[in-house]
Amino acid sequence: MHAPSQAYTPPDPVELLQQLIRFDTTNPPGNEAECIQFIHQTLAQAGIEAQLYCLAASRPNLVARLPGEGKAPPLLLYGHVDVVTTAGQPWSVPPFEGRIQDGFIWGRGALDMKGGVAMLLSGFLRLVSMGQRPPGDVIFCAVADEENSAAFGARYLVENQAHLFSGVKYALSEFGGFSLEIGGKRFYPIMVGEKQLCKLKFTVRGPGGHGSMPVRGGAMRRMGELLRQMDRRRLPVRVTPPVRAMFEGMAAGLPAPMSWVFSSLLRPALTDRLLDMLGEDARPFDPLLHNTACPTRLQASEKDNVIPSQVTLVADGRLLPGLKPEDMLADLRPVIGPGVEVEVLGYEPGPPQADMGLFHSLAAILKQADPQGLPSPYVMSGVSDARFFARLGIQTYGFTPMKLPASFKFAPLIHAADERIPVEALEFGSQAVYQALMANHA
Repeated sequence: MHAPSQAYTPPDPVELLQQLIRFDTTNPPGNEAECIQFIHQTLAQAGIEAQLYCLAASRPNLVARLPGEGKAPPLLLYGHVDVVTTAGQPWSVPPFEGRIQDGFIWGRGALDMKGGVAMLLSGFLRLVSMGQRPPGDVIFCAVADEENSAAFGARYLVENQAHLFSGVKYALSEFGGFSLEIGGKRFYPIMVGEKQLCKLKFTVRGPGGHGSMPVRGGAMRRMGELLRQMDRRRLPVRVTPPVRAMFEGMAAGLPAPMSWVFSSLLRPALTDRLLDMLGEDARPFDPLLHNTACPTRLQASEKDNVIPSQVTLVADGRLLPGLKPEDMLADLRPVIGPGVEVEVLGYEPGPPQADMGLFHSLAAILKQADPQGLPSPYVMSGVSDARFFARLGIQTYGFTPMKLPASFKFAPLIHAADERIPVEALEFGSQAVYQALMANHA
């Protein structure tokens, strides 16, 4: 670190996010270099030295370190600057303009996750402007390629630059700390765990032949039956420790009868019936109580006039924290029935059992910012770069806080048209991140 040339005023987080959105980092191909260079220059203006590490020059990662007082282990802040495509989506505003309209900042990445990067970077820069030293070093890391394989991003850093994160115990990144209205109460779920990737392949076989000679009960029909079963039946209920903590925390803050509903979701004999009763409101919670396998790709005959003797299905499988592929296969067998071959095409272990050592400190920050809010643990049904940093023994907390209007449902906007974040929510999160950096994270 070197001192800025004059008194330093950090950029407004809203302006930061606008600038980040204006870089088209759609992945593929990514092309995150210009966006990362902007962050590099922003840090340089604050007197912060940063280094770039990359597998390809067009896809660099940035790492900067702010020295602390040595009273606590280093704390890692990380976020990705690549975004998913906007192709074919009916946007109301240009997706890479960073427009402010109706109290929102609009654009691809406003929520996932350039908004989070703006919060983390803003908190980091505010430390510099205040001349304060946190309890331990703070490492800021902006990465590429999260929306694809992370081969150019977090995976590359963990496998080739692990020394940069020596001594780190905890990290802050996506997705958590957002407000969620349930039963008239405002919760702030803080992510402490996430599901695991478990890619699956199903194969059915039957007599094939010429398309002019119908085959009854062949592989196509069997695949249809398989798809019907997978659509109609959930996999068995599994209640894992972090999910139990999440539902118990929410139940404790809810009035009756919602408190009973949330606590009873943890009773396997009642779980599915209650989820059905809740309908669409249960959609965020359903995958946290089951392993899931969602069909995504089919392959049958390569010619129009050939009846296939083999049909394959690829499914996006997601395992609950702490479980293994064999648990997925055991759950699937009663659902798919006999005559279906199933194999695991790929498995990426997620973070291990959650270390809750930083949870209460983060919860206290949100409680102070919003005394009516109720922080709770949260398990994410998706996956993030947390699974790679977990290999280094780093527990990631999803902590990009947002106090949202009750009517604003942000989850359907992620990866969708008209992605946007309330201006006030961005400022709320930036302040919460700053407070977390100054807390003792021993």
